[in-house]
Amino acid sequence: MPTQPPPLPSLPTTTAATASTSPPTAPASPPGAPGTGPSAPARASAVLLITGFVLVALNTRVAFGQLGPLAPVAGFGTGALTVLGLLPPLCMGLFAPLAVTVRRRLGEERGLFWASVLLLAGAVVRVLGLPGLFAGTVLVSIATAVVNVLVPVFVRSRFAPRRTGVMMGVYALSMGAGSAVVAALTVPVWQASGHSWRTAMALAVVPAALAAVGIAPQLRYAGRDVRPDPVRARVRVLGGRGKGLAWSLVGYFGLQTLLFYTTLAWLPAILVDAGVAEATAGTMQSLFILGIAAGGFLTPVLAAARTDQRPHLIAVLLVCGLGYAGLLAAPAALPALWALLLGAGLGGGQAVAGVLYVKRGRDQEHVAALSMAAQTGGYLIAATGPAAASVLHTATGAWTAPLLAFLGVLLLSTVASLRAGHG
Repeated sequence: MPTQPPPLPSLPTTTAATASTSPPTAPASPPGAPGTGPSAPARASAVLLITGFVLVALNTRVAFGQLGPLAPVAGFGTGALTVLGLLPPLCMGLFAPLAVTVRRRLGEERGLFWASVLLLAGAVVRVLGLPGLFAGTVLVSIATAVVNVLVPVFVRSRFAPRRTGVMMGVYALSMGAGSAVVAALTVPVWQASGHSWRTAMALAVVPAALAAVGIAPQLRYAGRDVRPDPVRARVRVLGGRGKGLAWSLVGYFGLQTLLFYTTLAWLPAILVDAGVAEATAGTMQSLFILGIAAGGFLTPVLAAARTDQRPHLIAVLLVCGLGYAGLLAAPAALPALWALLLGAGLGGGQAVAGVLYVKRGRDQEHVAALSMAAQTGGYLIAATGPAAASVLHTATGAWTAPLLAFLGVLLLSTVASLRAGHG
């Protein structure tokens, strides 16, 4: 085990705070100036903290957003697309419990760093032909599972409580922006490279490398004496009064994530089948991801300011309903509007889950356990979505039945969210 490092330097309370387990430090003052403003080292530390956090967030969904734009043009078979759509949520569900062990042994900082290194390795492997695409997607998904669970705990421990909503919003905004930029570049790079999907996939290596480099400075704060007992944490979450909360989080997050990954996988195909040009469908995928970024930023910022998040949960589900209704009624008429609505609703629904973990968790250990429980069960539920949509589409020859099913899932998600939405 590493030796205990020096205490985390005092950070400005407007951006960051030390972990609750760290010993208090005296407020820093600029040399030669009155008052209690942050010192230059403290400001530099805060900049490095936020920069690393943003770079990790930028990279978290990049690899998953590339497949949709390539699906109509790269010649992947339906079976390959179905499996590639299934792997991310399946692996993230199966490996979410790994994050609790990683945190116990390494802490949040080292956990995020090594997850970023694994994600970089997965991005490289994805360009090594079709077998590499499958194997690399598994590696990327495992790394993302760890990041997903650790980020709410990292926010809880390193940022002031009043900044929880903002930082979860920054996380979602950065995540969506990074994915949107790479998704928008994927088809042009595919075209410019002589229709090489490997070259297009290689775009994901750049943000993956930046994430690993960006979070590395936080390694000096790793190794704190925070070693949660994962068994005790699970008992606290799933037993007694916590049982209803945990299952509400699992149900809400699972159904909402099912819609998120199914839409991410099949939106371009839905639009192409409705008569939208392939290039335009790829652009709509980028707009969808931009909507994810916008909704993902605004929703947690608004939700974290209140003790009752049920109005925000219902609002994002209604926005999703409008998007799916538009795809049903007139998919080719206003595809940009439907893509933006779905992105804003699904992005907001994904991001607000992090606020729920932080708000409902009594301490960092409890936050980690809630996040792990919700994401383990939730992603396993979500893994059924892309394949189920494909089966329904194949059986009926149209996207009407899957879209109606999506509306039904929204109703179930609304009911499931009510317990988790208030303290």
